[in-house]
Amino acid sequence: MSYPFNRIDGVNDDQTLKVVIEIPKGSHHKVEWDRKSGYFILDRIEPPIFAKPANYGFIPQTLDEDGDELDALVVSEAPLPFGIVVPSAKVLGVIKYTDDNEADHKIICVPGDDRHSGNYQSLDDLGKDWLEQIIHHFNHTKDLSKPNSVSVDGIGGPDEAWEIIRECQGRAQSQPWW
Repeated sequence: MSYPFNRIDGVNDDQTLKVVIEIPKGSHHKVEWDRKSGYFILDRIEPPIFAKPANYGFIPQTLDEDGDELDALVVSEAPLPFGIVVPSAKVLGVIKYTDDNEADHKIICVPGDDRHSGNYQSLDDLGKDWLEQIIHHFNHTKDLSKPNSVSVDGIGGPDEAWEIIRECQGRAQSQPWW
C-alpha cells in the first residue's frame, strides 16, 4: 500500500498544481517526503538563520534531475501547516537552482484562493525585495555545512516553470513509484 501523497496527480491544468507542504514558512526543520517508504523524515535541523522564507513542499508525481520530487515554494503571509495539500496553487515562476551540480528547481506559486494577500498574477506582484531575499536564502542555505555547493542560476517566469514541470512530470511517468 502506498501513502496517499504518492497517488495524487500533482498537475491540475495548465495554470495550477497541487503541492504537499513539507516545511512551513519560518521553520528551520528540514523535513523531506520519502516516497519509497511512504512517510516524512526529519533530514536535519538547520540553524534558525536558515528558516524557510516561504512554505516549502513538493509537487506529487514529478521527478527533478536530482531524483526527488520537484520542489515548490507556496507564498502566503502565514505559515501553512506541515503535511497539508494545497489543492490549487497558481504557478508564477521558477528558481533555477543547482545543488551539488544537479538541477534542483523551485517552482514559485501562490494558493489559488488567497483572499487575504490578494490575486497575484506574476512574480512582479511579489516584489523585488521578496525575490532578492529568496535568491539570497537559496544561495547561502548550505554555507555552514557545504560551502559553495549551491547556486541560484536565475529566475524564470511561468512559461519556463511549466516547461520544467512538464519535464519532471514526464520523468516521473517513465519511472512510476505509485
